[in-house]
Amino acid sequence: MIASIWNELQGVDLKQTFVDAGGIRTRLIEAGSGHPLFLLHGTGGHAEAYSRNIAAHAQHFRTIAYDMVGHGYTDAPDIDYDEQSYVDHLHSLMDAMGIETAHISGESLGGSVAAWFALQHPERVGRIVLNTGLPLSPNTQQGIDQMKDFLARSRKATGTPTREALATRMKWLFLDEASLTEELLETRLRIYAQPGRAEAIRKVTERAIGGLIDPANQKTWYRPDQLKELSCPALLLWTEHNPGQPVELARQAAATMRDARVVVLGNSSHWPQWEEPDAFNRAHIEFLLS
Repeated sequence: MIASIWNELQGVDLKQTFVDAGGIRTRLIEAGSGHPLFLLHGTGGHAEAYSRNIAAHAQHFRTIAYDMVGHGYTDAPDIDYDEQSYVDHLHSLMDAMGIETAHISGESLGGSVAAWFALQHPERVGRIVLNTGLPLSPNTQQGIDQMKDFLARSRKATGTPTREALATRMKWLFLDEASLTEELLETRLRIYAQPGRAEAIRKVTERAIGGLIDPANQKTWYRPDQLKELSCPALLLWTEHNPGQPVELARQAAATMRDARVVVLGNSSHWPQWEEPDAFNRAHIEFLLS
């Protein structure tokens, strides 16, 4: 059977639309009704990262997967793409959509954004999910080396966004490289081929991944002590093979948080929502409904 983004969304009552979020034209894919749930992709990603999860979650929630500022088909203004820019963008998006409170689930960079948003705007958050990403720097040399490898791959992919360079970059995300389908690769290539998009993603990556391993940035954004201040329930949805931030780091983080649990999946790497959609959906929905 050939896996396809459209096959996953076939028959789902959804819409792709654009919302003006504080002057930033923002693309989102929305389906379902009920309590709002925002799905945040990772560095250099886009809403299609959740195409295997939208149908299941739309049965319970107003599910909104969107392109963060600078990503996908959302505007890419000439800004620094610091950590605050993602928090402010999500805040503006919620205001523009008339959403007072929501669950927020993020993968990789999106997980850190979910945590930062919950720290700054606790009254706007129900529950958060940190999916293979949290605002802590790698705690091992192997983790640092894996992040440097990802940064090098990303530089090549955004310098000249060829199919081969993008494939090398995206294979970093998967335990089984066969999980990178031709359709997903083509989707990413079309996004990066937009005028000025590759340059924006390069800036995004330098800030996000470079910042993650930069000791100076750890004093403000990637601090263990800030996790103690999270007041909302949190799920750290991890994998045994997550590069950069291993299970041990997730468990250490959860132990410092007020109300956190850890679930570890065994057959995926950095994109469990894509490689293990059934297991991911079960654990994710169970937590959000509990």
